[in-house]
Amino acid sequence: MGALDRLGLDRATRAGSDPSGSQAQTGTAFGYKWSRVNTYGSPAMEAFTREWALRKYCDGDEQLLPSWLGGRRSIILDAGCGSGYTAICLFGDLLHEHDYLGVDISGAVDVAQEAFRARGLPGDFLQHDMTTVPIPDRSVDLILAEGTLHHTDDTAAAMAALARKLVPGGRLLAYIYARKGPLREYTDDLVRREIAGLEDEEAWERLKPLTRLGIALGELDASIDVPEDVPILGIRAGRTTVHELVYYAVMKAFYRPDWSFDEMHHVNFDWYRPTNARRHTEQEVRRFVEDAGLTLETLHAEPSGYSIVARSPSPAMT
Repeated sequence: MGALDRLGLDRATRAGSDPSGSQAQTGTAFGYKWSRVNTYGSPAMEAFTREWALRKYCDGDEQLLPSWLGGRRSIILDAGCGSGYTAICLFGDLLHEHDYLGVDISGAVDVAQEAFRARGLPGDFLQHDMTTVPIPDRSVDLILAEGTLHHTDDTAAAMAALARKLVPGGRLLAYIYARKGPLREYTDDLVRREIAGLEDEEAWERLKPLTRLGIALGELDASIDVPEDVPILGIRAGRTTVHELVYYAVMKAFYRPDWSFDEMHHVNFDWYRPTNARRHTEQEVRRFVEDAGLTLETLHAEPSGYSIVARSPSPAMT
């Protein structure tokens, strides 16, 4: 018996209402991105994804995940699972011990199902809006929303909808984009508007010069000492590389020397292509958690975003 059977869902379940135009476009963009399976998944990228996920959710402690899931067979909901890539990297063999359900508004669920099958991992999948999937309230032990809440029409409402599905004492692991400085925010919106009217393949090609520029900045391998904070631009004092300064203050152009061009380009497309790509402050994220009725256990802040572990109240906590 898998997650669908335990939750009383049929594999033919589909969304009962039409998504908004921006949500439909976002779903289509991610379906396209995850279908390009040759643009992600190298050993270097997989190692980075696992290390980053463990660091931001578990402070690098691999034993936290099994302790959160407990000794019984728990249900894991991957809300906005995409190709299932992060879940595979983060949970690994734990997926054999628990029941996994991946839900995504896009056709990427088919890619995820094949990825799980190829690795011999069990899992159920539904193509459905994660905020309206008919899962009973108080039925899921752990929810992973890795970079997905901000891709809905309303980040706070999406968190609240998922929070209702947690069993008492269950946990939500979520990563939410951070609002950047004014130059970076302007550039992000400008590029997003410029490619909005293109087909996905055209947008993929249009962004390639930006990826090449990011690589050139990274390969420059030059550093700079920012003498003092520049609050008006959201720039902090300290030593940084030229690439990092441009990346966080001016434009997203991802670079890692051990990744392929396609992998770096995949990250840039992921950022610029979706219409729904909301950015928030730390104060907003904390308020979303509180309004959802959750208790914030940890908040890991990076310039790119906020990773939270939030818990649904249990009788012992009240």
